[in-house]
Amino acid sequence: MLDSLFLDTLSHASPVAAAAGATGFTFFMTAVGAAVVLLPGRVHNAFMQTVSLGFAAGVMVAASVWSLLIPAMDMVEARGDSPLLPAVGGFLMGVFFIFSLDRLLPHLHPGAKESEGPKTKLARSTLLFLAVTLHNIPEGMSVGLSIGMAADDPSLLAGALALALGMGIQNIPEGAAVALPLMQDGMPRWKAFLAGSVSGLAELVFGVLAVLLVGTTGALLPWFLAFAAGAMIYVVVEELIPSAHLTEHSDAGTLSVVAGFVLMMALDVGLG
Repeated sequence: MLDSLFLDTLSHASPVAAAAGATGFTFFMTAVGAAVVLLPGRVHNAFMQTVSLGFAAGVMVAASVWSLLIPAMDMVEARGDSPLLPAVGGFLMGVFFIFSLDRLLPHLHPGAKESEGPKTKLARSTLLFLAVTLHNIPEGMSVGLSIGMAADDPSLLAGALALALGMGIQNIPEGAAVALPLMQDGMPRWKAFLAGSVSGLAELVFGVLAVLLVGTTGALLPWFLAFAAGAMIYVVVEELIPSAHLTEHSDAGTLSVVAGFVLMMALDVGLG
């Protein structure tokens, strides 16, 4: 029922409109997660942060393999070419892209005490917002490209739907991971909610940009799918998994990584 409804919607939408709709959904789910700060009472920030970051890491690792790298390689093989260069080359380019932004953009990872990148006098809230924006870039690209391809080729619907759902689900704890530290630092609840919500806007912007610049067909598409995978894996290894183990709840962080991986894998395999 859900698949047929989504397929009917895609069949009447352009790839750009489809990408905008899907990344708009993941943006909305970020706001749902950020809304935790509007709930009355005190939220256990350290535990929630650990679980949120670990879960996001697991989803992103599974999505990088099943939703990005494997489709990229299948696409190249279907053309009769070797998938090695696009898969490896695109992956490494994605790693280098986020590595460069990591060095050039001042930011503060959730749970960390010291900011990274160039020295700056920006507020902690701004630095935290920039950190989340960094890893929302490849997330938006991956969802935008996958949904855009499904608008062109309905046979890809299942994988695209799984990726959009997985990213949307992991954006709920991700939105909380941004908003909760801001509230803890003294920001009013409504401002922390807005900041946490807007942190997901990068997914909408870069999802649409990816489709506009790359399209949903052509020789460059496998490269950009692998690019998004490499960028996400870098974020997971550099930021999410280490941050999930900064508190006394490191075991919960590890189990959350497993839970996120299993969920994303089940979505992709089950819907496929």
